[in-house]
Amino acid sequence: MLILGRMSGAVLESVLGAIGDTPLVELRRLHPGPGRILAKLDYLNPGGSKKDRVALRMLDEAAADGRLVPGQTVVELTSGNTGTGLAIVCAVRGHPFVAVMSRGNSDERAAMMQALGAEVVLVDQAPGAARGHVSGDDLARVEEVAAALTVERQAFRADQFQLGGNARAHEDGTGEELWRQSGGAIDAFCEFVGTGGTLAGVARALKAHGPGIACYAVDPSQPDHRIQGGGYSMPELPLLDPALVDGRLTVTDDDAIATARRLARLEGIFAGFSAGANVAAAERLLAGPHRGQTVAVVLADTGLKYLTTDLWA
Repeated sequence: MLILGRMSGAVLESVLGAIGDTPLVELRRLHPGPGRILAKLDYLNPGGSKKDRVALRMLDEAAADGRLVPGQTVVELTSGNTGTGLAIVCAVRGHPFVAVMSRGNSDERAAMMQALGAEVVLVDQAPGAARGHVSGDDLARVEEVAAALTVERQAFRADQFQLGGNARAHEDGTGEELWRQSGGAIDAFCEFVGTGGTLAGVARALKAHGPGIACYAVDPSQPDHRIQGGGYSMPELPLLDPALVDGRLTVTDDDAIATARRLARLEGIFAGFSAGANVAAAERLLAGPHRGQTVAVVLADTGLKYLTTDLWA
């Protein structure tokens, strides 16, 4: 199937052709210097997040090798972004989609997936957990339900934590776009870690062009945090080769929230929690080991998915 990117200037065959080729913007107002922050606006993908890339790649690869057949149900656990991307691809391709999500995630994400035709199964959090704080224990509960539904529905499991298409989408797409759009002028990249696919893919692409480009994992400062979409304290991330990670930084909830708000007020960029975490980490790198250099980040999703959370309340 021919899918033309959004920058081709052609009439697209479907909304899937609008996935990828997102703009790269220098955050001059938020960070006037020294050094530069280049932000990839992946919240401008059709589903409002970088996960549209992953959803399309995983289902394309599964259809190509016969693991996914026409009309088959697709199941996946999600914090909402991968689920939205899968709902979009499944709507276009004619697959029923079941999204399994913790009740700890924002209501907007479930509503968006339902609007796109998905069946959303909400899973209760672990005892003592608070809404807005999705832990590894919460994710384990979601995994149990997703695994059972996959068997029950004879579905294809679009497992974003395991399928290599996740990282390949960011290697061939996001990483190569960053290199091309920046003219190769990137000294470092940092990324808030969820599945590890974005960091793995982008790091592999950038290091293929410039082995000296430093790539950093960004984590929440504590296990019980409010930065949705990652920081699950999982012991192992199969997609993320530790050799690709040059260092780790931690970001507090307050720093992530404050920086996301600065992005909106100073740059007109309305993005989510992890965008704030990434930019806060980039500022620390520019104040330390990468002073005067260029740090790239991906702004994963739109702030519209968090209107009922304390990010904007």
